[in-house]
Amino acid sequence: MRIVSLLPAATEMVALAGAEDELVGVTHECDHPPGVRRLPKLTSTPVDPSCMSSAEIDAAVNRLSDEGSVYALDAGLLARLRPDLVLTQGLCDVCAVSPSLVEEAVSGLHPRPAVFSMDPRSLGEVLEDALAVGEAVGRAEEVRGRVASLRERLRRVGELSSSTEPVRVVCLEWLDPLFGAGHWVPEMVKIAGGEEAVSEPGEPSRRIGWEEVVRASPEVLVLMPCGFDARRAAREGRMLARLPGWENLPAVAQGRVWAVDANSYFSRPGPRLVEGVELLASILHPELFPLPPDPRRAVRLAHPARTRSA
Repeated sequence: MRIVSLLPAATEMVALAGAEDELVGVTHECDHPPGVRRLPKLTSTPVDPSCMSSAEIDAAVNRLSDEGSVYALDAGLLARLRPDLVLTQGLCDVCAVSPSLVEEAVSGLHPRPAVFSMDPRSLGEVLEDALAVGEAVGRAEEVRGRVASLRERLRRVGELSSSTEPVRVVCLEWLDPLFGAGHWVPEMVKIAGGEEAVSEPGEPSRRIGWEEVVRASPEVLVLMPCGFDARRAAREGRMLARLPGWENLPAVAQGRVWAVDANSYFSRPGPRLVEGVELLASILHPELFPLPPDPRRAVRLAHPARTRSA
């Protein structure tokens, strides 16, 4: 089978199913497992996060969305790759190529490839999509056992964390402007032993005001800007220390503000969300999950007073 993935999470699901060698094309954002980076890239975008601030990225994404699409799809390359299966999504035009562009590109292919579109809003739906991808690539048996293992890891975390009082948490998916993290993130927080204070499970991420964060009075604040690694999230997060009421947040007073690798463990609806739950559990309940977070995955932000004196 010749597989094209137009979504990083779908690429990871193909690898989970053991069909990585059947991928013939991916997006410019696909980076896991590392071997997929050598494959032809079917997408591009004029937005370059490496040289833009969060506010500039947000403005550019909004402008491109109004004009049609944040991402371009190389229809000519798609035709040359002759895929049997195209994996895509319908959840978010900001996260991947829009469904209309995909439909337009595949409609002219002969033979027309099968198209599987993911639209998960919960952890359960993400794992169901992983099973469906496994079936679509002819690896149903292999992926069934691996998904069962992922579910068992979630069960173990949930069972242990339920033995203690939930921690009040706010997760921020973007920092300028502020967005509360929705979809599967509040569910991840709950399994890890927390209670998300500004977002509801299964609901889209939404723009919020700083005053809403202050009113929520989080005991833990987790910065997970979509598409950023932990170091970039920490760098962007230091701007929050200038906002009114920052030093009065319990999370700040207790030194429990964390920046995490959202790109790997929170933003993408793929199998590594399970690792994200385990990471959250170690942040919320280090007494139960004593392994310290890997600094490549999570960075504790310095107290703002200490930052100013440095």
